[in-house]
Amino acid sequence: MTDQTMTAISVRDGKGPAEALEPVQIPRPVPGDGEILIAVKAAGVNRPDIFQRLGFYPPPPGAPSTLGLEVAGEVVHAAGRWKVGDRVCALLGGGGYAEFAACDARHALPVPGNLSFIEAGGLPETVFTVYANVFEHGALKAGETIMIHGATSGIGVAAIQMAKAAGARVIATGRGADKANQALELGADIAVDTSSEDFEAVARANGGVDVVLDMVAGPYFPKNLEALNTGGRLVHIASLGGGTVELPIMKLMIKRLIVTGSTLRPRPADEKARLTAEIERVVWPWVAAGKVRAIIDRTFPLVDAAAAHAFLEGGSHVGKVVLTV
Repeated sequence: MTDQTMTAISVRDGKGPAEALEPVQIPRPVPGDGEILIAVKAAGVNRPDIFQRLGFYPPPPGAPSTLGLEVAGEVVHAAGRWKVGDRVCALLGGGGYAEFAACDARHALPVPGNLSFIEAGGLPETVFTVYANVFEHGALKAGETIMIHGATSGIGVAAIQMAKAAGARVIATGRGADKANQALELGADIAVDTSSEDFEAVARANGGVDVVLDMVAGPYFPKNLEALNTGGRLVHIASLGGGTVELPIMKLMIKRLIVTGSTLRPRPADEKARLTAEIERVVWPWVAAGKVRAIIDRTFPLVDAAAAHAFLEGGSHVGKVVLTV
């Protein structure tokens, strides 16, 4: 390695299983106008990284081809509000699995003093996703009830905490009694073990829900519609159970439901900048106050990214998996 190169993680042959991830030497990114360069200390591992590794989620135009959507570290090239030496975490279009990452200065946030780089490295992708989908698209308000599927995933863990910080009631679902219990420990008011309980029946028995955050779709779709109260909002962020569903239009009309969803990565830079500012205004005080914490299940050295992916795909994690540099 030289001052012009760095270690990053590449996918051998362009796509493949976890074992296809390997460390390589590539040129350091050169920050453009309005961009900072971050010496990466920690990089979050997310399910979209797995989809990209498998060839299903290509990076948007202009983004690095290497994996990694969130990092934390120190600024080594300043721009915008940032100066050299600042501790930041940032949302990326790609390239986080590396020793250095460049990003739009507007997409970075200060690392709160009570957080380590490892904790901060597991925040941006999940917090941005939850805020955009639960609070903007889902319009969750204090006093309402949200049902969060996949409650012990990185997204689920953040969503439970953020919903509670906002004053909402949380019904969380997970497969297995252990995951249901872990959801309660994270702050959920009610937890459903989907391997032995019907989440639709539990929701209806508890007054229904106003918002559903769903990453399953497929067989969950009709049950979500039944669980929602009149005026409810169903927000999709993935379709792990199947991407094609049948929508009963009359039910949608009678209950005045909203069915929506979004992805984060392809959004324009200005939209991500707007979202960053909103998260700093709304969510960062919760983080500073300890109401929203980064729950880190396990860390792996950067060069062991293959093991990190294999662990995440195993599905036993609670919270985030993070690479350390």
